[in-house]
Amino acid sequence: MIESYLIPQANVLIEEEIKHSRFISLLFHCPHPNNMKLALTDVKQQYPGANHYCYAFVAGSPENTIDMGASDDGEPSGSAGKPMLACLQGAKIGELGVIVVRYFGGTKLGVGGLVRAYTSGIKQGLTQIQTQVKHLRYPARLVCHYAQLTDVEYFVAQYDGVVMDKEFTDKVEIHFELAKSHHQAFNQALATQTQGQLQVKFTV
Repeated sequence: MIESYLIPQANVLIEEEIKHSRFISLLFHCPHPNNMKLALTDVKQQYPGANHYCYAFVAGSPENTIDMGASDDGEPSGSAGKPMLACLQGAKIGELGVIVVRYFGGTKLGVGGLVRAYTSGIKQGLTQIQTQVKHLRYPARLVCHYAQLTDVEYFVAQYDGVVMDKEFTDKVEIHFELAKSHHQAFNQALATQTQGQLQVKFTV
C-alpha cells in the first residue's frame, strides 16, 4: 500500500530552439485529468498559433496507470505523447503534467528527432523541478462523548488529518481521514488524553 509519494511544488518552463523549431515545455502540478484540460486551454491562449500542443500526465501516484494520458496532437504517432509520458513515469513523481508547445520552423525532424526534441525539455525540467511529499490519507472513524469532541478534532488537525463528517446522536461519531504513517501516534496521543477511553477504527 502506498503511503506517500512526491508531487511537484512549482511549475517549470523550458524553452529551446531545435533545427529552427521552437519548443516550449511546461511541467506543472496535475492532480486530476481535468487539470490537464484546463492547463491546455490556458497554454493555447498564452502561446497562440502554435502548430502542436502535445501533452502527457500522471494524475495520481507514480504507479497509477489509470489516471494518465498523452497526446501527439497531430505529430506522427508515437513521436511525442508516448515518449513524453515515459519520461514522467521514469521520474517517479505523481500528479505531474507536461505540455510541449511547438512552433514549426520549416525543417522536418523525423520520428527519432521528434522523440528527442519533445523529451529534451522535459528531461531538463525534471532536473529543476521542486517537489514535496504527499501523504495519502485513509478513512477512519471513532465514537466519542460531546465533551471529548474538541479534543478529538484537535488531534485530527495536529496529525494532518481531515474531518469528513460528524453524526450526532447521544454521542458523536466522527468520520475522518488520516495518513497511515500517523495511525499509531494518533491512537497513542488520543489514549493518553482520554485515559484510554477512545480508540480509532481504521479501515486499512
